[in-house]
Amino acid sequence: MSTTLNNRRVPRLLFAAVSCFASLAALVAADETAIDSPTMQRVFDEVKTPFKYGIVLRGSASEKIDCPNVFRRDGRWFMVFIAFDGRGYETRLATSDDLRHWRALGTILPRAGTGWDAEQAAAGLALIDPRWDGTWELQPHAGRYWLSYLGGAKTGYETPPLSIGLASTTDPIAVRAWERLPANPVLGPGDADARPFERDTLFKSHIFRDPAQTLGAPFVMFYNARAPKDSERIGIALSHDLKTWRRHGAAHVLENERPPGYKRGVISGDPQIVRLGDLWVMFYFGAFWKPGAFDTFAVSRDLVHWTRWTGPDLIAPSEPWDREYAHKPWLVRHEGVVYHFYCAVGAEGRVIALATSRDLRRARTAAP
Repeated sequence: MSTTLNNRRVPRLLFAAVSCFASLAALVAADETAIDSPTMQRVFDEVKTPFKYGIVLRGSASEKIDCPNVFRRDGRWFMVFIAFDGRGYETRLATSDDLRHWRALGTILPRAGTGWDAEQAAAGLALIDPRWDGTWELQPHAGRYWLSYLGGAKTGYETPPLSIGLASTTDPIAVRAWERLPANPVLGPGDADARPFERDTLFKSHIFRDPAQTLGAPFVMFYNARAPKDSERIGIALSHDLKTWRRHGAAHVLENERPPGYKRGVISGDPQIVRLGDLWVMFYFGAFWKPGAFDTFAVSRDLVHWTRWTGPDLIAPSEPWDREYAHKPWLVRHEGVVYHFYCAVGAEGRVIALATSRDLRRARTAAP
């Protein structure tokens, strides 16, 4: 009897020891990939934009505009943004000489009218120089400039299912329709390799070139997605040619948990990735895991393991024109000033606003 019990106990003890060792190894690995608090604070101090400049772009009275993406070309600044007219999204272009005063130019990605993206075409920039101290210029691939976009066949506000497509042009500042990739969509919720977190809708994507091929490919896409009636989380896909994509990893790489008892999903969305020294910084917006919608960030050394900032938001509702939501970030650093463009929702409808690291409103008021 005693021998039998001892023989049974040995495998159990061995299993317990192995499990304990595996848990310890996981904790050590997590600790090694985590970004320490002083580094997180240093990043916050570099990118924070406490001064709200105000609204910089509006749509018509019947439109909601959203998702600013800013780049530089021929000494001028340009903004790709999206507009919702009650039926669906389309993508437009605006321009500025100083990053503060903007003028809309026209549509560059209209709704297709037929097919998988008949009613939705909401694009963002691909292959912008990702360096925090870089040029903010678009980088061509195969002699063309690229957008990735959210597309869908149904009318309404982000009516699922939504997938991701690509479009390109030879001139990114010309006001004409970009050419859709014939193989679109490149990623969709119904794909055989779609992961559990993305089987309802794919939302905003951001593609950049990684010369070091940290994850084994030169083109990296971050995007937020949702399972049916669930939260939005951020995952990764990779490509060697910008046209064919494979998902990276078995799950998402960033999420925020819903509060206890909260029935709706929460959002971690609209990632923008920049390279700050030896760090990768992801700007993204959060919603509903605490009140409202706001912009924040996370930091990584390897693009897979991300440490979320838990300090003050980069942007949060505070003014009549962003009292409901202050979200969907795009940050640019130019001549020592950080410009934080975002979607503001409040007394002026859904518009594009700007916050900065230096008080430019005061400088404008003080000018002779």
